Amino acid sequence: MQVSSLNEVKIYSLSCGKSLPEWLSDRKKRALQKKDVDVRRRIELIQDFEMPTVCTTIKVSKDGQYILATGTYKPRVRCYDTYQLSLKFERCLDSEVVTFETLSDDYSKIVFLHNDRYIEFHSQSGFYYKTRIPKFGRDFSYHYPSCDLYFVGASSEVYRLNLEQGRYLNPLQTDAAENNVCDINSVHGLFATGTIEGRVECWDPRTRGRVGLLDCALSSVTADSEINSLPTISALKFNGALTMAVGTSTGQVLLYDLRSDKPLLVKDHQYGLPIKSVHFQDSLDLILSADSRIIKMWNKNSGKIFTSLEPEHDINDVCLYPNSGMLLTANETPKMGIYYIPVLGPAPRWCSFLDNLTEELEENPESTVYDDYKFVTKKDLENLGLTHLIGSPFLRAYMHGFFMDIRLYHKVKLMVNPFAYEEYRKDKIRQKIEETRAQRVQLKKLPKVNKELALKLIEEEEEKQRCTWKKKVKSLPNILTDDRFKVMFENPDFQVDEESEEFRLLNPLVSKISEKRKKKLRLLEQQELREQEEEEEPEGKPSDAESSESSDDEKDWVEEVRKQRRLLQQEEKVKRQERLREDQQTVLKPQFYEIKAGEEFRSFKDSATKQKLLNKTLEDRLKLEAKNGTLSVADTTVGSKQLTFTLKRSEQQKKQQEAEKLHRQERKTLRRSAGHLKSRHRRGRPFH
Repeated sequence: MQVSSLNEVKIYSLSCGKSLPEWLSDRKKRALQKKDVDVRRRIELIQDFEMPTVCTTIKVSKDGQYILATGTYKPRVRCYDTYQLSLKFERCLDSEVVTFETLSDDYSKIVFLHNDRYIEFHSQSGFYYKTRIPKFGRDFSYHYPSCDLYFVGASSEVYRLNLEQGRYLNPLQTDAAENNVCDINSVHGLFATGTIEGRVECWDPRTRGRVGLLDCALSSVTADSEINSLPTISALKFNGALTMAVGTSTGQVLLYDLRSDKPLLVKDHQYGLPIKSVHFQDSLDLILSADSRIIKMWNKNSGKIFTSLEPEHDINDVCLYPNSGMLLTANETPKMGIYYIPVLGPAPRWCSFLDNLTEELEENPESTVYDDYKFVTKKDLENLGLTHLIGSPFLRAYMHGFFMDIRLYHKVKLMVNPFAYEEYRKDKIRQKIEETRAQRVQLKKLPKVNKELALKLIEEEEEKQRCTWKKKVKSLPNILTDDRFKVMFENPDFQVDEESEEFRLLNPLVSKISEKRKKKLRLLEQQELREQEEEEEPEGKPSDAESSESSDDEKDWVEEVRKQRRLLQQEEKVKRQERLREDQQTVLKPQFYEIKAGEEFRSFKDSATKQKLLNKTLEDRLKLEAKNGTLSVADTTVGSKQLTFTLKRSEQQKKQQEAEKLHRQERKTLRRSAGHLKSRHRRGRPFH
């Protein structure tokens, strides 16, 4: 049993399991069931629940006791008794069945519509009567109150056959060229037919007149749907008195209320395949719609997907077992599908043990290959030296080859090639070595841009690898293999300028290190020309010399820094002298300045001082402001610097501050004089 889950809804496939070849005898099958655990554990819910080649339609009788299915080849109908869990009877037919219907509660009255225009009636004992309709039929429905059969097909007429009188009645004339499907409402008896033009025509059987017309093709086209052809009606189903579901050939399902000509909901299967069947599940308000690839279950009020089921083979028909969670499918394969969905409802009465069984089942993969047999071609037999077994019981002819026991195949292969394991082991070792080689940094292929930087990164990577071998250190990604830095080694604009001032100050020892790398680069270029795989050490210079030079680098650090600074100072001196010469050669011209309105001209000194301050660096300006007292620098306890600025005051602000200061002094003197007078008054001294 296979278990699948979508949207937390478990679906149990009861028809899958380990398959056995058809040419095995019953004795061998029983022997396999005793030996093989997988064969013994597979669930065969109904014995021989399959067709010889393909199953086309499947239905359940009204009492739920019998399951009837039609298929090929040869055309036949099979009836399974669910109480006995086995085949009840099998009847072969003259032609393939388009669809069929059970008129009674059991299998005693069945009507078959064949693809050669014949209608065949079967009773409990077998074949009863056969008649013919004028045009090829595609679907039919039975009207119980009047005992009329309504046939639709490749004609604009709907043929009526009355079973009480045993004759054809006047047909219903539709406006369509052809009709595909039909259905009759079980509550009020309304007859509906789906046309090839994408319309649904509703007829009243009592008056034999048309009472409604729905244009489903126009309503099925939405903003998200892609329509390449005219949608035709491929499925039709009533539910209750007012609800009707319509399936189109372009993969849409439309839900209608019979009181409105516009659909309540349009559900798209997104596959563009014709809808095969539509069913209603009333307990959870679900609609089950199926095309040849998938069965979708969705809420009829919101359209939200509940779950979906996608069998391995194409679907021809779907049947929902009444009042349960069991689903039966007719597929393009001999096996008919049985699925149990516990969320939809309980297991049927005749297999109530499924409720207890499904709680303990685990998901097992489906095996479609004969595990105990190996398929070999004639060429494989020649390589193994087993051509003399052709025609013997050890080989069973099948298609373009033979089936043989897997144990025999393994024994013969081991005898023919006893060193197969050693070859396999050597191949695995070779693959591991190649993988480790691919992980190493290849020094031969250096980029065209920034070769020295790439060589430096390669050396650092090698050192890191040595460290990781000694200690378990997490390895970081390499810049050379990182796509984010790929342009740095391809675009010439990213070439490092070693003559720039920044590079020389940041890398004072670059001269000596670059010499070593340049020598290595020369050697690598020579190796590329020779196309040698092994790396060689530079001739005339042992590896010990490099290690000794690397130790002297620390001592030469200060000297190199000083030398670089001297060179930079000399270059600056030369630049200053050149600027002075250019200034002397230039002829000064008088410059005129425009004074803005409301400003007074004092002198050129202020502008000159401002210009000098602007030309100075931030450090010089801060020192000057610290001398003037407008800036104070202090060290904090943490170790950082703290700067305090005081803003400069303009002339207007100074005058305003002086006026405020005089006003404060006058008020102070007035308060003092007023306090002096009050004290004299308290002492009783007269005022003079």
